[in-house]
Amino acid sequence: MNDKSLRWGLLSTARINNALIPAIRGAGGNQLEAVASRSQETAEAYAREWNIPRTFGSYETLLSDPDIDVVYNPLPNHLHAEWSIKALQAGKHVLCEKPLALDVSEVVRMQAAARQYGRVLAEAFMYRHHPQTMKAKELVESGRLGALRTLHGSFSFPLTREDDYRWDASMGGGSLWDVGCYPINFMRYLVGEEPLEVFGWQVLGKGGCDETFIGQMRFPGDILAQFDCSFQAPFRTGLEIVGSEAVLTIPHPFKPGKKGELLLEQNERVENIHTPSQDLYRGEVEDIHAAILLGKPARVSLQDSQGNIAAIQALLASARSGKAVRL
Repeated sequence: MNDKSLRWGLLSTARINNALIPAIRGAGGNQLEAVASRSQETAEAYAREWNIPRTFGSYETLLSDPDIDVVYNPLPNHLHAEWSIKALQAGKHVLCEKPLALDVSEVVRMQAAARQYGRVLAEAFMYRHHPQTMKAKELVESGRLGALRTLHGSFSFPLTREDDYRWDASMGGGSLWDVGCYPINFMRYLVGEEPLEVFGWQVLGKGGCDETFIGQMRFPGDILAQFDCSFQAPFRTGLEIVGSEAVLTIPHPFKPGKKGELLLEQNERVENIHTPSQDLYRGEVEDIHAAILLGKPARVSLQDSQGNIAAIQALLASARSGKAVRL
């Protein structure tokens, strides 16, 4: 690693790589160096498809290579903590897919490893780096909405692949971990506080995980939030932030297009607010680049990630018990 360039390695040939590879190549000072798979043949085939210079037939061999600076971890959810910690121990910086872990205790161990080995670890919530998200935060903090009252969010899509790990609870499956984490994260970000109490309902499907989840969160200052997520509904997203003076609606909060769009309704008038164009995944690459080489704090802090995991754990506990859970 020099002062300006980071060499990336992909930890597996996961489908989500398709979105990150162009972002790595499009962000200055980053180069995609290698991909690892559990077999050399798979890694080589993937490397030919994506024009990646080097291949590894195991995750361990990639981590042991001194010419890799940053590892992207898109493994199934239950492997995020284990392999991120192994990467940190090997001296690699890590961009880990959401959710960062499946338990707060795992996040604590990941934080400890990042400190011990002096490496940057960040959770890959790509939408948090988009200008649309930052504009929404700016509008809330400016007071244009007045005092926050309620927030409503949705994220669903039909999961049709029968063998997808997201149907398996033992692998961190379920709609809450996969897509419900987005409205929870966005709401916590906008409110700027952690929820005091949560309540959840779930519909369990095959593999013992939630195929549909509806949750409520109560924040300080009597701010109330509701969200739903599902693998058994058409693709839909949305976020509504209701204040005492105005309502902010974000039609595509988690996967905005190149240009973001927000609708601010006040006194029966709707203002359409557009934000600058940006590739959805490029921001998280540029953010960890700045954190590593310039020492800037990551936009999604590990404390923020821990708060999201804590809220999700509490919601799942509430759905199992049928009772509200205080955090």
